[in-house]
Amino acid sequence: MPITQRNKIGMLEAMLFANAEPVETDRLAEAMRADPAEVLTLLEKLQKRYDETESGLMLLHFDGDRWQMATRPYYGEVVKRILDTRRNAPLSPAALEVLAIIAYNQPVSRSFIEQVRGVDSSSTVSKLMERGLIEEAGRLDLPGKPVAFRVTDTFLRVFGLGSLADLPPLHDDPQKEEELPVQQTLEELQ
Repeated sequence: MPITQRNKIGMLEAMLFANAEPVETDRLAEAMRADPAEVLTLLEKLQKRYDETESGLMLLHFDGDRWQMATRPYYGEVVKRILDTRRNAPLSPAALEVLAIIAYNQPVSRSFIEQVRGVDSSSTVSKLMERGLIEEAGRLDLPGKPVAFRVTDTFLRVFGLGSLADLPPLHDDPQKEEELPVQQTLEELQ
């Protein structure tokens, strides 16, 4: 049986479905014994098909040319119900605030976070690390060599982002009515 374009898209779909983590285009191409440029075209066609059919699925394209199948945020509530995510309590306002500070300014130290928030953030940072939303990103070249934090791919997946470039812009002019606080912006993405 000859391999058609539809078969190749099906192969991609199956591989992405089977992987819990993002997969590099080159790795997909190697598994399919295909050219990476062809695989990229097929991935774009698959995403277009998902968009045109209003599928509950979407493809996330991460930095480093990595791809992952995900549920569209619109269907998040029903997916949460079926997966019984009570064990993953919603993020607190403090956690959303810390995530926003890190996402928009990374890499940052704990003292930077606390300076922006005006309160101790140790427990919030620890909880976000436990949930895999942030990680250590080495040490900053500052007195005391403080640990730097950055958001993870898990953060990007949870908020339906392909990269930090997809974050909504922050407005510089506090007088603008359309300005949203960072916390509200992240809540809308969740």
